[in-house]
Amino acid sequence: MARKTLKVALLQETHRGTRDANLDAIEAGLREAARAGVELVLLQELHNGPYFCQHESVGEFDLAETIPGPGTERIGKLAAELKLVVVASIFEKRATGLYHNTAVVFDRSATIAGKYRKMHIPDDPAFYEKFYFTPGDLGFDPIETSVGKLGVLVCWDQWYPEAARLMALAGADLLFYPTAIGWDPNDSDDEKARQREAWITVQRGHAVANGLPLLSCNRTGYEADPSGVGAGIQFWGSSFVAGPQGEFLAQAGTEARELLIVDIDMERSEHVRRIWPFLRDRRIDAYGDLTKRYRD
Repeated sequence: MARKTLKVALLQETHRGTRDANLDAIEAGLREAARAGVELVLLQELHNGPYFCQHESVGEFDLAETIPGPGTERIGKLAAELKLVVVASIFEKRATGLYHNTAVVFDRSATIAGKYRKMHIPDDPAFYEKFYFTPGDLGFDPIETSVGKLGVLVCWDQWYPEAARLMALAGADLLFYPTAIGWDPNDSDDEKARQREAWITVQRGHAVANGLPLLSCNRTGYEADPSGVGAGIQFWGSSFVAGPQGEFLAQAGTEARELLIVDIDMERSEHVRRIWPFLRDRRIDAYGDLTKRYRD
């Protein structure tokens, strides 16, 4: 691609209590980013509201929005006004009884440039997403924008090398992961450290294996379990940008709102892939078993 450097920002935020308060915080962050000369901003997963998947309740479906809808309209207007590419994350109401966890991309315009519906849906203690989200049906196709082809994935997708690889094979210039992940407050400090490091390491591995920059934006702050049964989640922040050799370009802290701004060298992927030609050496003739659930 022609551009050499891309200034990006990750807006790591807490839940502010209401949808409007969250959108106000996002607007403030986008304006701050624009003043700093940023061209692209990545927001965290399900940023318009709380992380409601800690319990199963039909009432939570009231949080879902159509796309386009009020939430995307406000962010789209800001993308157009501030001339920003914005990767947003919405609880999508596609139809009555049909909902998705959906990333939406705006390209310096109020018009939606593209979207991606989360493909891998977890069902774990405090992360009961299968109750709410239908798996995505849009595949792993990068979204074309003025700053390049964006390989947008969502949270639980980040544990799957296949998802990142398919985005790379489709020509993605960068990988993106809006995220909501954190600790059970009852876990030991050692266990907390292992989980956070695993989350960081697997994503850096995707950057290395595909020779691409990678951006991961996580929530931060404590959110109680609405049912009162669980201990809640302490979202660990730690949003980061990695280069195509997995090198840290920037990393946020664990406990506070932060606007992380970094310049990405968009020529490095070309140089890295010349010295580490992983795509050249793939044995595509021998990978048929990857389409099986397990080799019995």
